[in-house]
Amino acid sequence: MKQTFIVNNDFVNTRLDRWLRKNISNLPQSYIEKNIRKGNIKINNKKKKSSYKLQARDQIDIYNLNFKNNSNNKIPFIYKPSKKELASTSNIFVENNNDFVVINKPSGISVQSGTKSSKNILDILRKTKEFDKLKPYPVHRIDKDTSGLLIVAKNRKYAQLFTTLFRIRKIHKIYLGVVLGNFEKKTGTYTDFLIHYEGKRKIIDKAITHYKVLDFNKNYSLLRLSPETGRKHQLRKQLLIHGHPIIGDSKYRISDNKTNKNNILMLHAYKINFSINDIKYNYQAEPPLMFKKMLNEKYLKIY
Repeated sequence: MKQTFIVNNDFVNTRLDRWLRKNISNLPQSYIEKNIRKGNIKINNKKKKSSYKLQARDQIDIYNLNFKNNSNNKIPFIYKPSKKELASTSNIFVENNNDFVVINKPSGISVQSGTKSSKNILDILRKTKEFDKLKPYPVHRIDKDTSGLLIVAKNRKYAQLFTTLFRIRKIHKIYLGVVLGNFEKKTGTYTDFLIHYEGKRKIIDKAITHYKVLDFNKNYSLLRLSPETGRKHQLRKQLLIHGHPIIGDSKYRISDNKTNKNNILMLHAYKINFSINDIKYNYQAEPPLMFKKMLNEKYLKIY
């Protein structure tokens, strides 16, 4: 039995073994290597190494192999947005071009589906006219309860480009956050070592965040936050460590802080900027109405 596949542009420069695991089955590396040696997997009728970088329109022929998915792999849940949800998506697009979109993500929606949430941005985008016949590629995340700017690529090329730009810290983000308490220094930098676990393995990451106090009163401060690194829950963890938990944060908070019972996390991804081929891109997203309402209640102003 012979199966034939044609490589599309999304997988240009992808290793052959990674393509097989991504598109066919989650196979052990030793199994892939063995069948390449035997000639059961060929590229354009020729044997290639598992490290071969695929090119557009390459023909992959697979002979006499019965690929079976790992029994432990679960079929991912796909969220189906309602017509009302799809109708409202036109309001969230800040940028839409052939290669990527920038959206103003509402608070309370995850970027991807997970064990604790089914409703997510990627599944909603798949059903929009902006992604007609296209797959949304996430290139970074913001927390479910954080609102604001999110980049989503429309093809693998730009997904890889944005991933590289984030890794080398060429994408700059600015957040707005309302926290408990006042600051002696109105500008500063937090440098901390944050701990998290992957299974039983303890991971320690260096986290750097620059802050500026935009406004304050007796009990609260409005901050401009510029993370230099991109650790999970970085802003929420660091601000708690330094005694200024974000208002509305139900996870990273001071246990006896009644203020944190608000149902909106006062953290908003406000601005993002980067350059591609010497073209500068700058985006800004106004905070949601609930965020602005909370600012008014706390007598705080952005400008």
